[in-house]
Amino acid sequence: MKNAIKFLFAIVLFWTLSFANLSCSSSVTSAEEKGKIKVGIVFDIGGKNDRSFNAAAWEGVRRAAKDFDIVLRDVEPGNPTSIEPAMRAFAEKGFDLIIGVGFAQGPIMQKVAIDYPNINFAIIDGVIFEDDGKTPKKNVASLVFREHEGSYLVGMLAAQKSKTGVLGFVGGMDIPLIHRFATGYEEGAKSVNPNIKVFPNYVGVTDAAWNNPGKGKELALSQIEKGADVIFTAAGNSGLGAFDAVEQYGKGANGEANKFVIGVDSNQNGVKPGFVLTSMVKRVDNAVYDVVKDVVNKKFEGGFHVFGLDKDGVAYAMDENNKKLITPEMIIKVEEAKKKIVAGEIKVTDAMAN
Repeated sequence: MKNAIKFLFAIVLFWTLSFANLSCSSSVTSAEEKGKIKVGIVFDIGGKNDRSFNAAAWEGVRRAAKDFDIVLRDVEPGNPTSIEPAMRAFAEKGFDLIIGVGFAQGPIMQKVAIDYPNINFAIIDGVIFEDDGKTPKKNVASLVFREHEGSYLVGMLAAQKSKTGVLGFVGGMDIPLIHRFATGYEEGAKSVNPNIKVFPNYVGVTDAAWNNPGKGKELALSQIEKGADVIFTAAGNSGLGAFDAVEQYGKGANGEANKFVIGVDSNQNGVKPGFVLTSMVKRVDNAVYDVVKDVVNKKFEGGFHVFGLDKDGVAYAMDENNKKLITPEMIIKVEEAKKKIVAGEIKVTDAMAN
């Protein structure tokens, strides 16, 4: 009886979402869908146009949809309570792969994956275990990144660029995952200047912390008042407020910005050209693309899929928007550190290790 109720609820919700929140990469009929691999992605509340974490995942699945003959559907929940029904709706429709964006979806996917053991799932920044709490779940690919390694490199760039010896960090939700960014950033900065100061602040302690640009700007302005001239943000949509904050301080007589921001997850150098020193890129797009490719090729594997500097899973972004802001000497130092991190000669603290 309980399963029957779940089934009916999921079916009703699926059709509701189909006309409300559920969008697709292309319009196809049921006949055209037959026989194709079906991929569903559920974003976090920041939405797929956050120009950060969700946007990177969206880019990955869209690229997969162009390269492979799949059916792609996506849901932007709007609030946390809509995430589980969206996943179950995809599962009831027999989707071949269901992707959850963000660690917060971990407990939800844990439950849904148990109820649908024959469906493949993937979660970004989360880890799903079997009931023993130790064995990775066979039908869930846990896509995780060594953010602390990439953050170390942008911390080095920030310290070399800073004129005040004061840096800022704006995190989204105050959780160990975001502390991983902050710790790596500070360690990288102090490897350049042991006396540098780093002020970390967090937007909040709930999911709403990812979608509050006003608060992000407020925190960034507070850090600037304390002397920070480079601010690294790892806050999803909230981080865009830090971009507005540095732009508010304009440019100097030499045409260069007076304050800089460092973007995160996707390449955000073009969000406020000239004010973005670089971006700590997580190749979420590649990770998502690869897991779709594995399902298409019937090579899906559950468990850990780890992306660090060694696999170009994290990096600092260089393009036309910031090449004049970073000198060759700065890059040489960072590249030397990158080689040492990959070789194990530099150990960057992982704030989530414990």
